[in-house]
Amino acid sequence: MTIAKGDRLPAATFAKITENGPEQVDSDTFFAGRTVALFSVPGAFTPTCSAKHLPGFIEKADALKQKGVDEIACTAVNDAFVMDAWGKSAGAQGKVTMLADGNGDFAKAVGLVMDGSKFGMGTRGQRFSMIVKDGVVQELNVESPGDFKVSSAEHMLGQL
Repeated sequence: MTIAKGDRLPAATFAKITENGPEQVDSDTFFAGRTVALFSVPGAFTPTCSAKHLPGFIEKADALKQKGVDEIACTAVNDAFVMDAWGKSAGAQGKVTMLADGNGDFAKAVGLVMDGSKFGMGTRGQRFSMIVKDGVVQELNVESPGDFKVSSAEHMLGQL
């Protein structure tokens, strides 16, 4: 079943690179008591994700925070090392937290997976964004296959 507005996020574990190396990030703790703008991309370093999706959230980070977002996070079914390298190459440090969903557990738990096997990518997370307040989905924007419209930072700004 796909997650919907008003639903609590399921428990999941992400990974991120810190100065101490890879660390586990518990979703319940990460989303607790604050507003998070979360967006998911099919893969780090992929064309639309690298040219539009991540750069849009980096560019609009200050505007999102001025509208009450405490943290902006990007997730993808990639490992923490890839997500870290992608974030660094895009200049995301201090603006967007890169959360690796290495095995796709979060994407599966929220019911937003896609089959990228025809591109050699296997099972991935769909392109989407959500505003999460204290672990509850306030807004959910899921893209149609191949589209990039409703999951953008610009669209999210209009929802805040």
